[in-house]
Amino acid sequence: MDALKNQQKEFIEDFLDYLSLERGLALNTIVSYRYDLSKYYDFIVLKKQLSFQSLTREILSDYYHYLGENHLSMNSIFRNLVALKMFYRFLLTEGFVKDDFANLIEFPKLSKKLPQTLNIEELDQLLAEKHFKGLLGKRDHAMIELLYATGMRVTELISLQRNDVNLDHQLLKCTGKGNKERWIPFSDKANHALQDYLQLIRPKLVKQNRDTNLLFLNSHGQPISRQGVFYLIKNYARKAGITKKVTPHTLRHTLATHLIENGADLRTVQEMLGHSDISTTQLYTHVSRKWIKEEYFKAFPRV
Repeated sequence: MDALKNQQKEFIEDFLDYLSLERGLALNTIVSYRYDLSKYYDFIVLKKQLSFQSLTREILSDYYHYLGENHLSMNSIFRNLVALKMFYRFLLTEGFVKDDFANLIEFPKLSKKLPQTLNIEELDQLLAEKHFKGLLGKRDHAMIELLYATGMRVTELISLQRNDVNLDHQLLKCTGKGNKERWIPFSDKANHALQDYLQLIRPKLVKQNRDTNLLFLNSHGQPISRQGVFYLIKNYARKAGITKKVTPHTLRHTLATHLIENGADLRTVQEMLGHSDISTTQLYTHVSRKWIKEEYFKAFPRV
């Protein structure tokens, strides 16, 4: 049994190495795949005492129920099955399995939820300078202004290098999923907040870690964590009296929605956000249509 366990674990590690080295996926994505496949390992190897090569429709049906019994949301189950399908395609390509088990995996239908966004009033409340006190407050202000102005993912923000930012042209170079680079413009307000941070705050943080070229640093001159950015945005939203759940992704959704509401071309928004598939960007047109409908009924004279 120990030999079986080790072999199955090696399959997972080989797959994760493939995602990292050949596909160039981000570390957080790799961690998610590891988490999802560990659930599959627990079920197949530990619970069923079988190998990955033993998959049948009946076993797969049992696995669907197993995921549901673990109180996973439908989105989490869907993501888990995506990981499983990719894993089995890898095993087939590498010759570790003879049958195309990926074809057995079917996905539940998901209802697309419109992403939650902030309106302009809420955004102004969140970014009001009175909330950003002290030296680190100026750093936080620059980060949040930049998240909204560019629509960057939080992992992209905390990976920015100092030389990725061109203040004169108000452009920054962003490295996204699959190590794809894109150039994104940013607003005057973000530029002003960035200049304050770079002139007044970052030099003091860099003194504690002169070897770093990262743009944003924590109070010890070290990289800022994703969790740290989530926490500070949540904290500033609370100070601003915003009752919605606000995360870095909320700011990304908000920018996309505001751009499309104000007439931005869909392809431009796709390029700016780093969406590989325009169908992802098209989701924001539905948000925009919802907004148009609300405005229509506010203004329509015959009630």
